Amino acid sequence: MPNAGVLVDVDGTLVDSNYHHTLAWSRALRDHDQHARLAAIHRLVGMGSSELLTELGIRGDHDAITCSWRTHFDRLLPEVVAFAGAAELLRGMQALGLTVVLATSSPEDLLDALRAKIDGDDAVDVVVAADDVEQAKPHPDIFETALEQSGLDRECAIVVGDSVWDVEAASRASLPCIGVETGGFSRLELEQAGAVQVCVEPLDLLAHLDTSRISALAASARCR
Repeated sequence: MPNAGVLVDVDGTLVDSNYHHTLAWSRALRDHDQHARLAAIHRLVGMGSSELLTELGIRGDHDAITCSWRTHFDRLLPEVVAFAGAAELLRGMQALGLTVVLATSSPEDLLDALRAKIDGDDAVDVVVAADDVEQAKPHPDIFETALEQSGLDRECAIVVGDSVWDVEAASRASLPCIGVETGGFSRLELEQAGAVQVCVEPLDLLAHLDTSRISALAASARCR
């Protein structure tokens, strides 16, 4: 049977953190006498830090601003919680015989804290973070590296993410993507970006897992 699996984003997908990231970036910009509208920042959460700042038109020392973002986000981190059903969703995918990969643009040390909130490491086979790649989303590096490290067959893999940047990065890696609306992007936006299925939240995807594209992937892999 081919090695089939799911590449799952973390921020905004398994944990409710996108708006905390937005506030942290806003405060970091103010630290460096710069400003961007909260709405504009939120629309870019899910990108890598350099990509986000470039898209915002922010000049100056991106590394210093990113360092400030991390300081502010760490202060907000105690408020971040996992979405209901996040860990159960990971276990449900594993129970289908699929390899479960966390594939995120978060730095590894921050990812460790988020994984602790999810409490689903028993269902995670491989983890790929920002430190493992040269370019973050919307570049495809995260998913390309995830395929390589997990040994997944490209035609037997699917992505789950919350942002149009997840969908775009998946598309660049020639992978289908299931979108969840928990990051603040609407069903229409995710579908227009190319998502093959859209769910409201992890609990919604879990409730319909047996009829989802994930279950179809598992069934297809067993028949090969």
